[in-house]
Amino acid sequence: MRATLTADKVELTELANKLFIYCDTKQWDKMRNEVFLPVIWFDGSSLDDSEPCSMEIKEVFFKWEEGLRGLDAVHHQAGHYIINIRHDKADIYGNGIASHFKKAATRGNTRTFVGIYDLKAERSAIGWRLSQFKFNLKWTEGNISLE
Repeated sequence: MRATLTADKVELTELANKLFIYCDTKQWDKMRNEVFLPVIWFDGSSLDDSEPCSMEIKEVFFKWEEGLRGLDAVHHQAGHYIINIRHDKADIYGNGIASHFKKAATRGNTRTFVGIYDLKAERSAIGWRLSQFKFNLKWTEGNISLE
């Protein structure tokens, strides 16, 4: 039983890492195929006025592509994961920093978001996949508008 728990935690850690690496490199197809279920619970309300809701993953990608458009680079650094597994469901909590860089910005070319990711995963026929994405913003710094 212990080996299975360890293997699941390794797979869930890699799942979270893929989320951020694929986002930074805009590999939406890999993210769709390897990271998320087709419909997830999405909560970005700490960043904007949106209401948490169930969304098709293609809607989430559209939102992210729109938000990252015009940036020259994006970098996520996440870790200190706490993973709790209950049968075929898992909670993944982790600290995260997202830095955005825009060379042409005139008031500073970076902005940074710091917070906690609250991810939920489900074991599917093809492995663990995320069923929830929630970001709890702690603070921002830099040129937030990147103007």
